[in-house]
Amino acid sequence: MIGYGDRARTQCEVVRLFRETHPDLPPLNQGTISKIEAQYREMGHVRKVPSKRQAVVDDDTKLNLLLALEENPIIPARQLARDRGKVPSEK
Repeated sequence: MIGYGDRARTQCEVVRLFRETHPDLPPLNQGTISKIEAQYREMGHVRKVPSKRQAVVDDDTKLNLLLALEENPIIPARQLARDRGKVPSEK
């Protein structure tokens, strides 16, 4: 909405315009608008970017998981890790 329609708008104006245009949606604040604008300027879109988070696992845990997989290769590695409390459960 910053460059939406007839002219460029400030972030405060975008907040007000969004609330007027979409009264049924939760209101946005200026900080949210700022983040969205920064992402658009950096990436050229505002789609949600998937997280590249990886679990940090120490060597002992890796060895224990490998031994458990050797004993029971049918159980998925993520399930073994979850059972041992090393990987947070997915929601």
